[in-house]
Amino acid sequence: MSGTNTEKSMRIHALVRAIMQFFEANRARATGIDQALEKMRAMDLSLRASVDVPPCDTRHATILTEAIEDITSPELRDIASCLKRARRDLVWREDNAQFYAPNADLGDGYRNCNLHSLLIGPDACGFEAQDFCLGFFMLGPRTLYRDHAHDAPELYVNLSPRSGWRLSSKVWQDYEAGSIIWNAPGESHATRAYDRPFLSVFVWLENIGSICRVVPFPDWVEIEDSLFRNEF
Repeated sequence: MSGTNTEKSMRIHALVRAIMQFFEANRARATGIDQALEKMRAMDLSLRASVDVPPCDTRHATILTEAIEDITSPELRDIASCLKRARRDLVWREDNAQFYAPNADLGDGYRNCNLHSLLIGPDACGFEAQDFCLGFFMLGPRTLYRDHAHDAPELYVNLSPRSGWRLSSKVWQDYEAGSIIWNAPGESHATRAYDRPFLSVFVWLENIGSICRVVPFPDWVEIEDSLFRNEF
């Protein structure tokens, strides 16, 4: 690798290590962390194993910068500092419903502003893995990610100060920065971002090729209207 590529790989490697260290420190807090750590420890995540993928920025660069600047919780300090350094080394992609069945009704808000970047997984910008992925996920401000389910067990670490979630209980609840969300296979879940963008670490532990399924709820339009009017 050239000196520039080595420096890029070092920044991404440090970012993955910071996420693993957060997992280590919070193993008792949520289902799924031990499983994620077990899988990650079985991988070669050394610097020499990193892949050299050209970075790709996004049309949502300003919103992404705001989301990163909003990571202020002390327990997330290392992730925040590593992400700030590696942000332009990563490959940022939009979900244009490629993970869903044709004609899935995801709503205009989600389609207009979502991002993800894979650090570990197929076509990742950090480390290759076949049936596991870890990365970042972002929603634009005042966006509803409508209720959906998938066969992949999923873990989120919320990096933003406030986000709303409707999990298997079917009741909306707000979560703060550093909170951990576990979605078991097949359990429906939805997310809403308020007046600031939402950013999280996410992990799919297996079955990552499974299709996501939209789970209809009657209040989507009402929630999206309330988000648009900033009523939450």
